[in-house]
Amino acid sequence: MALRSNPTLRQLRLGAELRRMREQAGLGGSQLARALGINPAHVTQMESGRTGISVERLRTIAALCMCVNEPLIDALADIITDRDKGGWWEEYRGNLSQDFLEVAEIEAHARGLSVYTMAFIHGLLQTNAYASAVFARSYPPLPGHEVDLRAAFRLRRQHIIRSEATPYTAYIHEAALRMQFGGAKVQAEQLGALVEASERPNISIRVVLFDVDMIPLPNENFTYVEGPVQELDTVQSDSGVGNLLFDAPAHTARFRSLLARIDSAALSGEESREFIRSIKKDMESKYA
Repeated sequence: MALRSNPTLRQLRLGAELRRMREQAGLGGSQLARALGINPAHVTQMESGRTGISVERLRTIAALCMCVNEPLIDALADIITDRDKGGWWEEYRGNLSQDFLEVAEIEAHARGLSVYTMAFIHGLLQTNAYASAVFARSYPPLPGHEVDLRAAFRLRRQHIIRSEATPYTAYIHEAALRMQFGGAKVQAEQLGALVEASERPNISIRVVLFDVDMIPLPNENFTYVEGPVQELDTVQSDSGVGNLLFDAPAHTARFRSLLARIDSAALSGEESREFIRSIKKDMESKYA
């Protein structure tokens, strides 16, 4: 079987879960290979997502590793039987970096999304003008066609929540509501779009005020992505060096705890709408 040169995120995650299952059972790669009757290199390839496995082999591995978590095994089996070779984001491969494609892929398979942003409005809620202004601030500056391409990609990602199929909660710090990407008029239009989005049945927007002192550090902008089972949850975080993904149980547990703290400190949905409207009014007064 030919090895995959570019495994998808889901294929990589399947491999990582196979490795985690083996390690939790205290088995080495060579031990598992011997029990399966295959070459140890094949185990490495499965666990790196470079080669596929059948559902039957998955269940054999689970049995050998004494894994009795049936919901997890079933969820991994669903990844195997999903023959989708890629989504709409594949059209952008070669034009945008892997980080952009990974974010779209992980959102497309999410059972639920919870985000926290401190300095900007989350991408799934951005207007075209706001997104363009964000990308135009890149340093070194991007050429105009690159700004347009990235903004268009970001807006296309928004279908996942506009279709109302995916529950989405955005915790937005007051700083992000006041930060003017593109000026007061662009920001006012963005705030109006937030109010409209908050009225969709699957979208909740909650504001965290400046005077709240129980929030994470300023660099904790993150998206908590719910999988079909909690073991397959993932956290995506932006950083100066690119897209960071966390799926270890200790990491996802930490971010669930952070979300619980943020949720307890944030304004209610209706209070948040009223607060956003008040800032929008202030922004409008700057260019009226």
